[in-house]
Amino acid sequence: MAFLTGFRYTALLSSLALLMPGPAAAQPDAYPSKPITLVVAYPAGGSTDLTGRVLGLELSKKLGVPVVIENVGGAGGAIGAQKVANAAPDGYTLLVGASNEIAITRLVSSAVKYDIKDFTPIGLIATQPMVLVASQSSGVKTVEQFMRQVAQNPGKYSYGSSGVGTALHLAGEMVKDQGGLFMTHIPYRGVAPLANDLLGNNIDFGVFVLSSGLPHIRSGKVVALGTTEARRSPMTADIPALAETPRLKGIDINIWFALMGPAGMPAPVVAKLKTALNESLQTAALRKKLEDSGSTVSPLNVNMPVFLKQESAKYQRIVDFAKIKE
Repeated sequence: MAFLTGFRYTALLSSLALLMPGPAAAQPDAYPSKPITLVVAYPAGGSTDLTGRVLGLELSKKLGVPVVIENVGGAGGAIGAQKVANAAPDGYTLLVGASNEIAITRLVSSAVKYDIKDFTPIGLIATQPMVLVASQSSGVKTVEQFMRQVAQNPGKYSYGSSGVGTALHLAGEMVKDQGGLFMTHIPYRGVAPLANDLLGNNIDFGVFVLSSGLPHIRSGKVVALGTTEARRSPMTADIPALAETPRLKGIDINIWFALMGPAGMPAPVVAKLKTALNESLQTAALRKKLEDSGSTVSPLNVNMPVFLKQESAKYQRIVDFAKIKE
């Protein structure tokens, strides 16, 4: 048997090395190998936080690693979203984001420096309508009465939301636009002070996220006039959709929650997360908790780039109509 020369031996080793999988090739298969941080861009206790915690529990089971919730509140969700946009795109820092910080805030605030392109959309989690309500002192019991009373008294009435440029604000402006109404917007620093003024009859109308408004509606302290999606919510079939009123038939706006990562995530990592998300959305425990909170679980495999483009265009139209800019 002839022995290999030094040159041929070295060349053979080099060829074998090329055929062997290295650390880079093995990396996607190893994901995840450590805990994942799931950023919620609001304080604990709200609808986004609830969605994040319910999803995080299921993702942990599907992926086999801890999923740790990190609440990073401030600036209407922009601080938490910016943290994720700036994170390493390795799949270990993700965002459970709402429509507010992902798609709306950047349209109304020049202080926000990120864009949708700074995120990798993994999938839609759930949607939840908003609800237009009337205070007891307004005397308004139906959306038809609301339309007539406001139209006959332009500028007399006001409505409140949880702040300038929030989804609740945009929903109120969409009602004004569609109905040809003139009302004054009163921004509050969150839902709690808005609820206090509505229950205290200090303001005529308000817009709530459905889950926040339901306790006050069920107790009879405020009157539900209509929800803001094109069709009635299956969670509240007794509350009409505003779009059932002919002059408001174009109203279709909601709060949505999505799983996002930083831009530039590896395709195999994104694929694993999408699979884990879709499996989580089919579990009975997750569906019950989200539906009990007023949310509708998203269909699987929503085309996120198309969805985000359509939503952004909708919000831009309302922002332009209302001339909202901070």
